[in-house]
Amino acid sequence: MALKNDRFLRALHREPVDCTPVWIMRQAGRYLPEYRATRQRAGDFLTLCKTPELACEVTLQPLERFELDAAILFSDILTIPDAMGLGLTLEEGVGPRFSNPVRSAADIARIGIPDPESDLRYVMDAVRTIKSALRDRVPLIGFAGSPWTLATYAIEGGSSSDYKLAKKMLYDAPADAHALLDKFARAVTLYLKAQVAAGADAVMVFDSWGGALSAAAYDEFSLRYMQLIVDGLKAAGVSVPIILFTKGGGLWLEKIAATGCQGVGLDWHTDIGAARARIGNRVCLQGNMDPAILRASPTAVEREAAAILSSFGQGSGHIFNLGHGVTPDIEPDNVKALVDAVHRCSRQYHAST
Repeated sequence: MALKNDRFLRALHREPVDCTPVWIMRQAGRYLPEYRATRQRAGDFLTLCKTPELACEVTLQPLERFELDAAILFSDILTIPDAMGLGLTLEEGVGPRFSNPVRSAADIARIGIPDPESDLRYVMDAVRTIKSALRDRVPLIGFAGSPWTLATYAIEGGSSSDYKLAKKMLYDAPADAHALLDKFARAVTLYLKAQVAAGADAVMVFDSWGGALSAAAYDEFSLRYMQLIVDGLKAAGVSVPIILFTKGGGLWLEKIAATGCQGVGLDWHTDIGAARARIGNRVCLQGNMDPAILRASPTAVEREAAAILSSFGQGSGHIFNLGHGVTPDIEPDNVKALVDAVHRCSRQYHAST
C-alpha cells in the first residue's frame, strides 16, 4: 500500500515535493507531557525501549500533535552494546553506564555480533508494531549509532566529555580499535537490515561523536566504518535510503556524501546553502536549526526556519530538522510553530513542482 504522505522519501531522492518535509530528532521525548506519563507507567527508560507496545505508543505521540512527515523508531543507540553483554544501566541525571567496558584485545574477543531477531527481538517487534499502527500515514525511520560512537561508550564505560580512553586505544592500540569497530560495523549492518525487513522505510546512522576526532582519525576510525555499513546494506539488497549524520562533521561533507548514502545530516554549525553548493547535487541534506532556538518565541522560531529554507533555496533535496535533538525543556507549542512554519514558508520554493 502506498504511503499517504511520502514527502520525506521523495525529498531523500531529490524528487519534487509540494513543501519541504520536516521531522525532529528526539521528537518523541521528555518535552511532551504524554511521553513523560508513558515513561512513568513503564517505570524506567530501558523498560520503555524494551516493551514494543510502549515504544509504539511514544513513537506515535508527536504525530498526534504535529504534522510531521516521518516517524522515527523509539529506541536507543546503545541497544547493540547492551545486547553484546556490556551491562547497560541508565541512571537518572547520570546517563548510560556499562558495567563491562571494552578496553583490551581480550575484552573485544569476548563480545559477539548480536542476532537482531533473537538478541534484539524487542526492537524488531517495535518496528513491526509501529509500522502496523502507522497505517502508511508517514514513513518510518529506523536507526543505529555509528561504530565509532558505540565504541566511545563501550570503551569509556558510559558518556564522556573528552573520550580519553577511546582515543588512547586509537593511538596506542589501533589494531584493537579496528577489531572493535569492525564488530560494531557488522552488528549495525545486520541490525539495520533487520529493521528494514521489519518495515523501516529509511535508516539513519547517528555518528554523534565523530566530530571529536581529527580529520585523519575521522577517516580511519569513523567514516571508514560507516562506509562499510552503506556497502554492506547495499550488498545485502537493502534499497531504502540511508542517512548519515556526523555531529561536528561539517568539514567532511564531501567525504560523507561520497559513501553512497542518500542523505547527509547537518548540525547547526554549517550554513545549509553552503552545504548545498558543496554536495547538494549528490545527496539530500537534512537539518539544521539550532535546537536552542526553540526556547525563543514562536515568532523567532518561524523567522529562523524561514532563513534556513531561504538559504537552501529553490527545489527539493532538503529535509528540515534540528541540528541535534530537541531538549526536554522545550514547549510543545514551539515545536508546532516550527513544523507549521516549515510547511507554510517552504511552499514558495517548490512552486514549480
